[in-house]
Amino acid sequence: MSVEIRREDLETWADYLLDWSIGGVEPEDVVMVKGERIAWPLMSVLQDKIFARGAIADICLVPPDNDRGKVWGASIAHHGTVDQISRVPAWQQQRYEAMTKYIEVMGAESPELFGGLPDETATAVMRADELYKGIRLLKPWVITLYPTKGFADLEEMSLEEYTDVIVSASTVDPRLLDDVEEPLRIAMERSQTIRIVTEHPRTGKMLELSMDIGGQNIIKCTGTRNLPDGEVYTSPDSRSTEGEIFVDLPVFQGGETIQGIFLRFQGGVIQEYSAEVGHEALAKVIETDAGSRRLGEVALGVNTGIEKVLRHPLFVEKVGGTLHIAIGASYPEAYISDPGSPEGRARTAELAKLGSLNQSAQHVDIVTDFRPGGSGRAVYLDNEKLEVVGNTWKI
Repeated sequence: MSVEIRREDLETWADYLLDWSIGGVEPEDVVMVKGERIAWPLMSVLQDKIFARGAIADICLVPPDNDRGKVWGASIAHHGTVDQISRVPAWQQQRYEAMTKYIEVMGAESPELFGGLPDETATAVMRADELYKGIRLLKPWVITLYPTKGFADLEEMSLEEYTDVIVSASTVDPRLLDDVEEPLRIAMERSQTIRIVTEHPRTGKMLELSMDIGGQNIIKCTGTRNLPDGEVYTSPDSRSTEGEIFVDLPVFQGGETIQGIFLRFQGGVIQEYSAEVGHEALAKVIETDAGSRRLGEVALGVNTGIEKVLRHPLFVEKVGGTLHIAIGASYPEAYISDPGSPEGRARTAELAKLGSLNQSAQHVDIVTDFRPGGSGRAVYLDNEKLEVVGNTWKI
């Protein structure tokens, strides 16, 4: 079952993605547009507009059993071997290196096909995809979410209601977020540490997690990476994370829902973890590689226009009054202004060797709610306390 979206909304959505999110399209560009066939209405509009601008649209259609268009889907994980997974055809790398800009249209026809993969081969698929994810992250890129019945069912919503939430949020000018995010960016930029206080709902124990963000680039998200958007983020020094946190909001990952996450860090490394829902799915994430036991991101969600908390990370992490951390890979741009340059690549490698910049096949966002009723209690930037009033962060 597919949904009808007004042509006017598709045009507006596509224009924001092309003209703002990836910085425009020039004749010399090769723009990869990746997504499942079910997302074709938006992908088709994007294709038409890219060609109309004189550039090349590289349409990368994703099989329904492939979570976000990795180099392999679920079939090889179920029926193949780790050796087969390592034999990625050379044209995959050539294709990623040839494109200059990247748009990913998420939206799954059958998200249940992503789940239940054998641990060893599922991990191998993630590792095999790491090279291509790294190539993409060094170029202008954006991710958006197309409404599907499969995802609407996961949210226990009708397709019509779900579509209204997605389209309404994706057709608002993302540049309006700039004024909201600037005070938080300034506050984070002048801070050396961030401390996150949460309450464990079962024990009532107050938990505290701290990490170093001093000297890092603090990045405002106004539609240039995700659409819809609304977060201020950085990557902490991955060696510095200490303490405990409870993460209460549900997140959809690898075909399964994970919720009620407890993490304990020592020396930057996850030493203990649990989840009230989806513990095995969380374990698969954390046990992927050495980097998936560390943090790669900390961010404040600021979009007050997204009130419905969805399980999909693209939406739940943007909700005003939330905070998210990411298990796994750091963002190079949080360390280096131009990570794609030869100098930036060299510096990235140096920081990764030192352990400050975390490298992993995973980057999984998990979200704590600091609004009334959530498990979040306070965030401290050095000694400056941030609190949530309604769904807005206040300094």
